[in-house]
Amino acid sequence: MPRAGPDFAAYLRSRRALVPVTEQVPRGRRSTRRVPGLRRQELADAAAISVEYYTRLEQGRAPHPSREVLAALAQALRLLPAERDHLFRLAGEPPPVPAAPQTEVRPGLSLMLQTLDRALAVTVHDGRLDLLARNTAAEELLGPLPPPGRFSRNLVHQAFTPPTGRMLGEDGAAYARFATAELRSALARYPEDDYLRALQRELSATSADFREHWSRGEVGGERSMVKRLRDPQGGWTVFRGEVLHDAERDHWVVIYTPDPSGSPEPVTT
Repeated sequence: MPRAGPDFAAYLRSRRALVPVTEQVPRGRRSTRRVPGLRRQELADAAAISVEYYTRLEQGRAPHPSREVLAALAQALRLLPAERDHLFRLAGEPPPVPAAPQTEVRPGLSLMLQTLDRALAVTVHDGRLDLLARNTAAEELLGPLPPPGRFSRNLVHQAFTPPTGRMLGEDGAAYARFATAELRSALARYPEDDYLRALQRELSATSADFREHWSRGEVGGERSMVKRLRDPQGGWTVFRGEVLHDAERDHWVVIYTPDPSGSPEPVTT
């Protein structure tokens, strides 16, 4: 069995040194610790592995660790998601797939929406294609967030139910194609997600249009778009949308900018 490489061993050593120590030193005594961070024994105990095995991991002499050991080490080292994923990659393993995207919008992102409240339309949706937030400019352009419901805030479900089609005009068919491809991508990220599977089953049972798009097997991946939307201030207007991704929470931020030189023809990609 191949061994974990020297980069993996070095990363373990560096991260162990950064784990804060909570030992209680009696008053009047000095700590006997000579190096920062946890001792190997303490880290091994926290990860529920033997100190001998952990020592070999840090020395680059141990067999390739299992995914279970990697997950235990990440927890014992108190790694952030990006740091945990780096640990897995150093061990030659793909990072773990989260069970579902987070539902709470990051505070800094909420502040950005408020700051751009009427300057630019901004929306946030999660990896299940559920809308999480819209600022005032986006509500004026796209309408307020629908009331909570099973699929009421889902972008894919909205693509095949009114009034989305009326809002997009002739772009409705292109948006339906885009949304179906994004649903296929979401199912690839969360293959066991009951919510996404139920959404796919419901649309397959109720929408011939969805069944036609689904049969094409298209996968979403576009991170910019051009849409012609009904601007409440000036009729139909071409908007360019740029999509930013918060990988840690699997949230997608779409910023809509009016394009005065945009084509009058309705297009969506």
